[in-house]
Amino acid sequence: MTDRQPIPNINIGQVYDQRYSDAEVHYDRLGNLAGFFGRNMPVHRHDRFFQVHYVKSGSVRVYLDDQQYVESGPMFFFTPPTIPHSFVTEADSDGHVLTVRQQLVWGLLEADPSLAPGPQLQAACVALGHLDPAGEREVRRLEYLFDELSDEIEADRPGRGAVLDGLTRLIMISLLRLCSNSLQARPARHEDLRIFHRFNELIESHYQQHWPLSRYAQGVGVTEARLNDVCRRIADLPSKRLILERLMQEAKRLLLFTGSSANEICYQLGFKDPAYFSRFFQRYAQMTPGEYRQRQSELR
Repeated sequence: MTDRQPIPNINIGQVYDQRYSDAEVHYDRLGNLAGFFGRNMPVHRHDRFFQVHYVKSGSVRVYLDDQQYVESGPMFFFTPPTIPHSFVTEADSDGHVLTVRQQLVWGLLEADPSLAPGPQLQAACVALGHLDPAGEREVRRLEYLFDELSDEIEADRPGRGAVLDGLTRLIMISLLRLCSNSLQARPARHEDLRIFHRFNELIESHYQQHWPLSRYAQGVGVTEARLNDVCRRIADLPSKRLILERLMQEAKRLLLFTGSSANEICYQLGFKDPAYFSRFFQRYAQMTPGEYRQRQSELR
């Protein structure tokens, strides 16, 4: 059996949007990130970064370390640095994703330790639909601040850096205030989580080799039917779809961040036939690789 792999550390600025590889703050719409990474995000972490997913609509299945949450928007989940987490969002889910270098948040806590309920900030999942009046005011403030942050990111006005810094600090303060309302985690079957995480580890190591599902199941130590059942229970997706989404994610990354042709990318990803790769990509992206590259270059 293949050795277990460490939990992947994802630097959003390097993997997704290289224009901001060294930025203190990275923001994008949830729908945009889901379009790149897929709706299923296997277990990962963000070393030296806090991250918040503010889900305005749609339901989400979240695993913060070994804690399970299933909730519908409006909600948010808050992930401190190094906390392993995974999640699956519905196709129509949208909202905001904010990734913030840890020094900015630590500075807020040093200035006012009351923002943290204990010596360390914990992961949190907060439903926003049934809060007390003070919480409702905080949510209204958050919605306004996120809209302002989104507008400032898209604009190119004087003082942009200072505005982004100020808005981010205000957003993080509101989030920290609301984290005390974190939901109780639902019980999760640890054996299911073990199987699911092991499956995703194997996908990460072998997706370019186009292993058949039977070989993945063998590597995990379960039957194909058991593996598929676990994936549907944890991610609400069939096991084969998770493999295909990882291939699509890498295809999009190579199209965006390399000068390789579609044919070259085809072979890098282990496909034998460029025509088949093009059909595969179009089936899941609803456009050809060339159309995807052109559309994304126009947006960036």
